[in-house]
Amino acid sequence: MTADRRALFARAFGAARTPEDSEDRPELRRECEARLRELARMEPLSGLNLRRLLAEHGIKRRTFLAWASATTAALMLPPTFEPLVVRAAGLANRIPMLWIECQDCAGNSEAFLRSSGPTVDELLLEMISLQYHETLMAAAGFQAEQLKEQAAKAFHGRYVLVIEGAIPLGLGGAYGTIGPAAKTFLQEVQELSAGAAAVIAAGSCAFYGGVPEADPNPTGAVGVTSVVSGTPVVNVPACPMNPANFVGLILHYTMTGQLPELDSQLRPVFAFGNRIHDNCDRRAHFDAGEYVQQWGDAGAQSNFCLYKMGCKGPMTYNNCSTVLYNEATSWPIGAGHGCIGCSEKDFWDLYSTETPIANANIAIPGFGQGVEASVDKFGVGLLAATAVGIAAHGTASAVANRRKATAARAPAGGAAVGARAGEPPPGGQPPSGTPSPRRPPAGSESAGQPPGEPGN
Repeated sequence: MTADRRALFARAFGAARTPEDSEDRPELRRECEARLRELARMEPLSGLNLRRLLAEHGIKRRTFLAWASATTAALMLPPTFEPLVVRAAGLANRIPMLWIECQDCAGNSEAFLRSSGPTVDELLLEMISLQYHETLMAAAGFQAEQLKEQAAKAFHGRYVLVIEGAIPLGLGGAYGTIGPAAKTFLQEVQELSAGAAAVIAAGSCAFYGGVPEADPNPTGAVGVTSVVSGTPVVNVPACPMNPANFVGLILHYTMTGQLPELDSQLRPVFAFGNRIHDNCDRRAHFDAGEYVQQWGDAGAQSNFCLYKMGCKGPMTYNNCSTVLYNEATSWPIGAGHGCIGCSEKDFWDLYSTETPIANANIAIPGFGQGVEASVDKFGVGLLAATAVGIAAHGTASAVANRRKATAARAPAGGAAVGARAGEPPPGGQPPSGTPSPRRPPAGSESAGQPPGEPGN
């Protein structure tokens, strides 16, 4: 197929929207349907059937369709694409995958596994033809190495390589080795990525080096993009990554055969296109100037904004606040702790503190009063200024009318009756020998007002 499906996705679901973008995009649908027909003609690699798996684990059709609807929305697709997402889930067993772990804690693998019961995301991971995964496979040692080499050869140019963990470069890579032959992580990553159709850097350690890369970085840890070239790479950061984002990426690849639209750091825009701050359920408290000042105070008990306690939501791009974690039950801010920016580079050194960043230039609304308070104060200020203006206008009009009346009663050429000493007749010059009344120069304090005091 000659059309670039990724470009079709970008045009259909990018930030710039036009009236025709709200339509069903038949061209995009045709491309996705052609890709799914192509996969359907292939033999399943895992031998598993999604419908049968769902029935065996008691997941009802309604639950699966709700999952498909949520996944479609997470992929920034219109509801009309839900049937395609359902079909793609059933065809995921045509995608061969190798999953290797380097310098990591296996937290991203555990994110899939540590749930109260099988979820659709977990079952989809089981559906995928996972040819190699050290944590999940029964084989070990030479047998595991043999299986990995056979899969890499059989599916050369077709398999998706998932890399979890950082790659240490110190001591020639000797800080991290794998297999009975003690092959370095660097050698393993470069060899397997050369034969992959795409590489997924799973989690923050694979993204840029993560915790192993934190200062002083004794092992020389780096991320996947520092050592892989010639093969498309997509980063799915966070510590751990959200399984929903990984599954969404796999479904996108299944439907299109290409990686999704990526940002400047090679992260999927559908998952990392917005700041946590913009969709945080505590954003209203930030706008209102309502903050937790210390742990356990009244603000903490009222779920106020955690920015002053070091929350890095304003500078972190992720969809945690909308997709959530732990089977969509909660997320860190929802549990009462600020975001530590784990989907951003160097988060461990820059963001994982319980204080705001001094040079972040995050304007706290209303100087502690909040947006609403500021608007109220601004409105009151406008009313007060209007009242002062009306009063001043009234006073000036009264003075002008009084002077006109006085001038009308004054003898011709004489001083005005009742005029003060030194005051000129209305419309005339001061009497001879009488000094002119002094007026303050422009920009100085008002007459009769002590210097340094603001005007009312």
